[in-house]
Amino acid sequence: MRHTRPLAILAVTSGLTAALSAPAYAADATVSILHAVPGATVDVYANGDAILEDFTPGTLTDPLTLPEGSYDLKVTAAGAGGDGAAVIEANDVAVPGGANVTVVAHLNEGGTPVLTPFVNDTAPTAAGQARITVRHTAAAPAVDVRANGEVAFPNLVNPKEAKTDLPAGSVSADVVLAGTDTVAIGPADVDLKEGTNTIVYAWGSAADDNLDLAVQTIDGLHSAPSGVPSGDGGQSATSGWQQLTVAGGAALLMGGFAFAATRRRQDVRA
Repeated sequence: MRHTRPLAILAVTSGLTAALSAPAYAADATVSILHAVPGATVDVYANGDAILEDFTPGTLTDPLTLPEGSYDLKVTAAGAGGDGAAVIEANDVAVPGGANVTVVAHLNEGGTPVLTPFVNDTAPTAAGQARITVRHTAAAPAVDVRANGEVAFPNLVNPKEAKTDLPAGSVSADVVLAGTDTVAIGPADVDLKEGTNTIVYAWGSAADDNLDLAVQTIDGLHSAPSGVPSGDGGQSATSGWQQLTVAGGAALLMGGFAFAATRRRQDVRA
């Protein structure tokens, strides 16, 4: 079971001036942590202090509020202590003020554990729109993400991401090995909600046959009402098709493994 120590402890021991449990200010950032290294239950340290214990693979934390600054992050085997051997370590990880960040502990393409911070796009979406973001954090080759049989996101590699906004609603897509027609996932229909950024992480190892996915949803991105109806209505034929083509395949990474992801992750409250 994952245990999160009181956030104020980290603030004091790190020499920070604001307690992490305090309300967010302009210089604070929202930080989530995803454990995407298969087969390892770990503890996570920030600036020498434990912030997560018995952290299991596939778990995505609730958002934490952290003051802007640089953090030394260390991941050890569960119970090894702060001086234990690092499974993964990264120093001077920048946390930008006001940003929404997800730090992912994952395997690089060659299978070595690494830490990658991603800044989440929380810009307002237009009325009737949803955002989809796909992140390749698996020890696996490049993939092409397709919509309606056409490549939408080509040659997505670890640890890159692709994203777009599109009309809220249902899309159908599949995923193939890059440059081929070999379907790895899908096809599947996925419903994307207006005013959300659905972030899909492909993680695990293709060689070990344990590829999986985690899903993070950030809501509250609605822009000011402008009278534009939700869904596909009101979009021009050309614009709507282009947006569907770009985003549909990415959505499949969520839909194709949604059942497994639901069992393996905690709900994320944006």
